[in-house]
Amino acid sequence: MIQKVRAAVFPVAGRGTRFLPATKASPKEMLPIVDKPLIQYAVEEAIAAGATKLVFVTGASKRAIEDHFDTDAELERALTDSGKLDLLQTIQNIVPKGVSCIYIRQGKPLGLGHAVLCARPAIGNEPFFVHLADDLIAGSPGCLSQMAKEHADHGGSVVAVETVPSENTSSYGIVAVDKSNRSRITQIVEKPKPADAPSNSAVVGRYLLSGDIFDKLETIGEGAGGEIQLTDGIAALLDESPVYAYSFAGVRYDCGSKLGYLQATVAFGLNHPDTGERFREHLKNVLSD
Repeated sequence: MIQKVRAAVFPVAGRGTRFLPATKASPKEMLPIVDKPLIQYAVEEAIAAGATKLVFVTGASKRAIEDHFDTDAELERALTDSGKLDLLQTIQNIVPKGVSCIYIRQGKPLGLGHAVLCARPAIGNEPFFVHLADDLIAGSPGCLSQMAKEHADHGGSVVAVETVPSENTSSYGIVAVDKSNRSRITQIVEKPKPADAPSNSAVVGRYLLSGDIFDKLETIGEGAGGEIQLTDGIAALLDESPVYAYSFAGVRYDCGSKLGYLQATVAFGLNHPDTGERFREHLKNVLSD
């Protein structure tokens, strides 16, 4: 019987140095896209996919993330007293009833694989999502919901992929797949040079992994950059358990880069019910000058 996915892991311990000085005192995951921080978009996507246990793997100076998902009685009282009941409901629904938040500190920045491994005590041996908040994907349904359906159909682990230019393979984990077997991954390589890449199908920030991945992450040791790489853990899993590459429906914005962040802000601003029409007119005026 295929288990439903009820847990989601959010590795949020990175320093966000590409956005300094904005991220000196505030996590990069708290950077806003219109009126919500990146991490809230991530949480909403996971909850929509069925997650009820949210595990945040945090680091130093990440307290703002905990505060964002905590109850703020003083703010709620102020909104109630001023009659701003719509805003009150908005902040009360940031974490719906029945959804729990767990925070685990990653003591040392030893890589994405290590961050995922830190979540093991909260996950056990269940299948779980991994969501990288700075990969913002606009899609309906959300990317994790699409992957959950894929998992429900045939089990196994599922990794989101998209095609990238060959010259960019050194920035991603790259996969080779057996297209005759539901795109089962046969090889995955961390950040290969273009000449060494098995394809130009790149892993992006969404994973649905079986609990077996934890044993692999415990034993693989250091990989590229002297870190414990999630890619290496998945590679070790391939011979024992199926891992499928999933080409999601949606548009991905790399909000770990300044250009991607600006592109996401414009795209979401144009589609926002409060700002879309006026923002569109503003952009037309700017571009006509």
